[in-house]
Amino acid sequence: MAKFDRLTVLNTIIESGLVPIFYHDDIEVVKRVVDAVAAGGARVLEFTNRGDRAWHRFTELIEYCDQTHPDLILGAGSIADAPTAALYLASGANFIVGPMFNPEVARLCNRRKIAYAPGCGTVSEISTAESYGVEIVKIFPGGQIGGPAFIKAVRGPMPWTRFMPTGGVAASEESLRGWFEAGACCVGMGGKLIRKEWLAAGDYDAITQNVRQVLAWIETVKR
Repeated sequence: MAKFDRLTVLNTIIESGLVPIFYHDDIEVVKRVVDAVAAGGARVLEFTNRGDRAWHRFTELIEYCDQTHPDLILGAGSIADAPTAALYLASGANFIVGPMFNPEVARLCNRRKIAYAPGCGTVSEISTAESYGVEIVKIFPGGQIGGPAFIKAVRGPMPWTRFMPTGGVAASEESLRGWFEAGACCVGMGGKLIRKEWLAAGDYDAITQNVRQVLAWIETVKR
């Protein structure tokens, strides 16, 4: 069962402005990354369902965070269908993110009062997702869909929509300013935030510093 209610999750994501995205099949690496992003000030983490045993790693991570980072909100990403979503929800996922919109996942999450952020790339997809109760729409892949200009254009006729671009968001003030000034309420960041070379070198301090800097830029841009 989720530890945090839907309103708390949504408000935390919006207030923070950053959703770090990560997956690794070594639970010890996962734990170190969680330590690093939490030390950098991240309040949310999306663990992606990408490996054969990703769900097992997630259940271990939930237990670890209950002990060491009780205030960190963990969710599951890359969720494409309702059975997989149910598996993660039963393990304690506080939110669900998908690469596309799936009405069955939306209904499941609504029944459990869980935040669902599906990937959308057209106005019709965005509108359909919102009709199923989606509060934050994941714009994916952000860079290929049209970047900040896409969000700015959509917000003209749909100013109520909350966007979370994922893909195409760089760890720079210029990139973040472009997205937030266009109308994003938060951003999802994976490899640009938690870089492969730092993982390979075991440089978790670099991850902490990058998360801290990105959050500082977001705060500046939002002000």
